[in-house]
Amino acid sequence: MKCPITYRESTARYSKEGLKALSRRLVELDDLQFTAEELRREASYRATKISIQGVQPKLSAVLSIKKGRFEIVDINGKFILKPQHHIFPQVPENEDLTMKLAKLAGIETPVHGLVFSKDRSLTYFIRRFDREGRNKKLAVEDFAQLAGLNREAKYSYTVEKLISLVETYCTFPVLEKSKLYRRILFNFLIGNEDMHLKNYSVITKKGITGLAPAYDFLNSTILIKGDAEETALKIKGKNKNLTRQILIDYLGKERMKLPDRLIESTLTDFSNLKRPFAKFIDSSFLDDNNKELYLMLFEKRIGRLGL
Repeated sequence: MKCPITYRESTARYSKEGLKALSRRLVELDDLQFTAEELRREASYRATKISIQGVQPKLSAVLSIKKGRFEIVDINGKFILKPQHHIFPQVPENEDLTMKLAKLAGIETPVHGLVFSKDRSLTYFIRRFDREGRNKKLAVEDFAQLAGLNREAKYSYTVEKLISLVETYCTFPVLEKSKLYRRILFNFLIGNEDMHLKNYSVITKKGITGLAPAYDFLNSTILIKGDAEETALKIKGKNKNLTRQILIDYLGKERMKLPDRLIESTLTDFSNLKRPFAKFIDSSFLDDNNKELYLMLFEKRIGRLGL
């Protein structure tokens, strides 16, 4: 068997390493007591009760250490559960893989993984980064809020304006711009064309404001399977046909004003990740066809950057 939390071979349904990632005190984890359809129905029932938006079905949950299972709740949830989508196949498997690749690429991610439902389908889970302690809520604002825009306008922005928001609201803007740049390159390389304003946030801890951990990272290109745009927010007036000149010379050097050594270091990191990325994709829970599509897109994109 292969652990759906770590992707490593395990003699049990969930490996000890996977369980410890959730909690040092967790010794076993039951499958969810719902099918994928039942989870989607629960998400629909509870949509007006929890402050989680979006078209993908989502549920708020807590992890009961004593019972060894996730339990769905309406308030004070510490985790978000995302079951299988009713239209697009393997969205949980796709998101979990993409978030694991993001962590491998040096991007901060919350604890996340996959858990089996009672129909053997996989549900994605992620720990909420805006919760601390028992019930303390941290100050988090997404970039739509910072820009003074509503949800309907989340695509009506540019990456250049994102940079201005980071410079305005982050305590250490140069550091946060370097993190933002890494995320933009990563999402280009793995085909995430849906990084709109609501998918970027800042978080304040101990008086310091910076980029929140990554969330909603997904290879949307292989899901849509069309003549897709390459970025939700325009860069140099373009949503597609992005080039090395646009992403490196224009965005990194001219607009973000990042040091050459930092840009080169970031590019070297991605170049060195070609083999580890391929290994992770192969060991993921995507089916063989989607594994191939994912890897082909990544190799094509990294080639366009000359790496």
